[in-house]
Amino acid sequence: MRDTNLLQLALGLTPPWTVTRADFDPEAHRLDIEIDFAPGSRFACPNCGAADCPAYDTERKTWRHLNFFQHQAYLNARVPRIRCDGCGIKTVSVPWARPDSGFTLLFEALLMTMISAMPVKAVARIVGEHDTRLWRVVHHYVAQGRARIDASDVTQIAVDETAARRGHDYITLFVDIDQARVLFATEGRDANTVAAFADDLTAHGGDPEAIEEVCIDMSPAFIKGVAESLPGAAITFDKFHAVKLINDAVDQVRRTEQKGQNLLRGTRYIWLRNPANLSDRQRETLEKLPTHHLKTARAYQIRLAFQELYEQDTPEQAAWFLKRWYFWATHSRLPPIIDAAHTVKRHWDGILRWFDSKIANGLIEGINSLVQAAKAKARGYRSIRNLKAMVYLLAGKLDLQLPA
Repeated sequence: MRDTNLLQLALGLTPPWTVTRADFDPEAHRLDIEIDFAPGSRFACPNCGAADCPAYDTERKTWRHLNFFQHQAYLNARVPRIRCDGCGIKTVSVPWARPDSGFTLLFEALLMTMISAMPVKAVARIVGEHDTRLWRVVHHYVAQGRARIDASDVTQIAVDETAARRGHDYITLFVDIDQARVLFATEGRDANTVAAFADDLTAHGGDPEAIEEVCIDMSPAFIKGVAESLPGAAITFDKFHAVKLINDAVDQVRRTEQKGQNLLRGTRYIWLRNPANLSDRQRETLEKLPTHHLKTARAYQIRLAFQELYEQDTPEQAAWFLKRWYFWATHSRLPPIIDAAHTVKRHWDGILRWFDSKIANGLIEGINSLVQAAKAKARGYRSIRNLKAMVYLLAGKLDLQLPA
């Protein structure tokens, strides 16, 4: 069998496309495969599909293909422009690559598989391409995957924010709780992000008025956005953020008390953890502290008690428990704890809503871990658009329909 026939079979080419020549350069570690079509061949219009259109002229193009062993392989072809009676002059679509791409479909499938598992820059280094070219591939398949999203049955969402870069530039994520997927990611963390989500939901067959449950933190912007753009949704305040509110108050008490109590120095992480999570050394340090005299210790006990709220069996028991906790916290004579208790009071219904909705906080944390992985894989990204693309790729459960 001639090498051209073998390559013709390996590439799966059908008439009018044929492999005419193969040139191998061992010094350059490069294989070039020449593809052509027979004179007089006719093609379908890529715009309207009309058959038997004659070639008008040709343009030579090159595409990077899967490696031939350890050598880079390229497909080269004269791509005809055809004259269509209805559409005019159009460039033919070749079966081995999508329009305007410098890679074959199979090479793009390989890239997307690798990018799902490692940073884009690392993939670019391995395949010997600039990462900008790889990002174009990522954006194409992510956009195609998002276009196929069906959001018609979405009724419960979780909303969370994450820093795109340290100290500034936030993106807000909208998670479909039932299917554990990121539906929408957008820049910012204000009420407009919820309005943007409602528009995107509608564009994918969903109904903002059909959203029944929303899990958010206590951000006034998110509360306002949900009220305006998701009018039928009941708000559950995220359990993790509610506990963090009290945790931050404990830390404020410690920082103030530490100024007059040197023995508190170096104990910050003891008060931020639950007793069961303390290391042996931290537990030993805690046991040596005169906790019955420390304001920080009292604040810590109030925080531990607040966590017990989520162990109550019924909404009625939870409401009774929270009332007792609120009385204790507001009479603690610890200003940060009192302020936190007043914040709890202002968000009372949304905190207790958890006992009806039982929206899974573990899901939100799991999505966040995927977002952190997206940040790592988008290392060196030049725009938040790249980060959002990685979030969709890793946590959006997109149907990419990669070529096989």
